[in-house]
Amino acid sequence: MTTVLEMSSRQHLYPTIATSNDDNDTESKTCGKILVVLSWILVVFTMPFSLFVCFKVVQEYERAVIFRLGRLLAGGAKGPGIFFILPCIDSYARVDLRTRTYDVPPQEVLTKDSVTVSVDAVVYYRVHNATISIANVENAHHSTRLLAQTTLRNTMGTRPLHEILSERETISGNMQISLDEATEAWGIKVERVEIKDVRLPVQLQRAMAAEAEAAREARAKVIAAEGEQKAARALREASEVIGDSPAALQLRYLQTLNTISAEKNSTIVFPLPIDLLTYFIKAKEYPSH
Repeated sequence: MTTVLEMSSRQHLYPTIATSNDDNDTESKTCGKILVVLSWILVVFTMPFSLFVCFKVVQEYERAVIFRLGRLLAGGAKGPGIFFILPCIDSYARVDLRTRTYDVPPQEVLTKDSVTVSVDAVVYYRVHNATISIANVENAHHSTRLLAQTTLRNTMGTRPLHEILSERETISGNMQISLDEATEAWGIKVERVEIKDVRLPVQLQRAMAAEAEAAREARAKVIAAEGEQKAARALREASEVIGDSPAALQLRYLQTLNTISAEKNSTIVFPLPIDLLTYFIKAKEYPSH
């Protein structure tokens, strides 16, 4: 029984509240019309001095968002050029549409592989809807900057160190998309995000330098070994050619002597013909009886 009484009381109460809201809207509209008429009367009676107060100018890169009695004026933002406001009841806010640059301060980030790095970036953004940037957020520029810092930290914290160092363009593109989607409701368009620098701890820099140096030394040793292998193969082929022709060895001796004499070296190498030694070798192998 009590529940039925409560429901009936609520049914009687809600129409009363709706009626009071409608009455308040009607009264506010009536008061607004009266104040607008009084403002026009004031403008007419104070002309031409009132024209200096009523006419405003905004630049080509600016827009004016006008509020009349606390409500947004129909028609959206005004400008560029001259626009008209009523004294005492109209107020306006200038919005700059030019691209702004925000230098994100260095952020200490712990990467996915537990390495502490310091990362800073640059964000380029602009206001693309002046009305929304004034009506939907208290300070669109400050909010965008704070969001850029947070997005930078979150993005870097989900990636290992080698991806941060090698995939800066991909990370910048992902940050730009994320920021643009988040600031769309604020009337902000994020045009570009660039990662400036990634600072590593000194100890990690030394470790990475030592690792790179060791890798270079290993590659150098492999290259030297391959060169020695090719040189040995070439020498073997040369020895086979010389072995087929005994006179080729004598010619090689003469070429070496010519090279040494051309360099004005004091050392003189006299090649001993192998044919002279052949007799003694054969005599040793076949001794006379």
